[in-house]
Amino acid sequence: MKLLAFAASNSSQSINRQLVTYAVRLLQDGHIEGVPSGEVEVSTIDLNDFEMPIYSIDRQNADGIPQPAHDFYDTIGAADALLISFAEHNGSYTVAYKNVFDWASRINMRVYHDKPIVMLSTSPGGGGGGFVLRTAGHLAQYFGNEVLASLSIPRFDENFDTTAGTLADADLDAQLRDALATLSKVTENTTS
Repeated sequence: MKLLAFAASNSSQSINRQLVTYAVRLLQDGHIEGVPSGEVEVSTIDLNDFEMPIYSIDRQNADGIPQPAHDFYDTIGAADALLISFAEHNGSYTVAYKNVFDWASRINMRVYHDKPIVMLSTSPGGGGGGFVLRTAGHLAQYFGNEVLASLSIPRFDENFDTTAGTLADADLDAQLRDALATLSKVTENTTS
């Protein structure tokens, strides 16, 4: 299985990047039931590598779709499944993610190529990025996603050990492992 993983944030200190990095490590080290480590080839991307002008129809009509939008779209297309941790800014997507997504949607509205996805989010507050996670989950069907699982991690600073790079809360860690285990459906399809 080729898995594409990223944080929907352009912050160099992104807590969502820390969360997705931990999830990737669990997958690569074979700690997820039903997903053998040798069955997962993980690629990670950084939204900063897809920086473009803010989307507008006027800019598109004048200059076309920028190459980074095509690169983002093609990178998703090359994967078998997606793992995204959504940062939440004022109850919604980050501007960096929304802009890349908006540009890519001009190539094809089904930006995610009908790929299965595990959606995560975290925040310093008790909501854990739940608003953006619900929005992403609700809209997934329109943009070509099969949501396998979604998980919100509240109070990142309390529940994540940044020194070890792991979830410190055992219950949340078990929930993350269960969410990642849904990717076993994808490994079954790619190996059969």
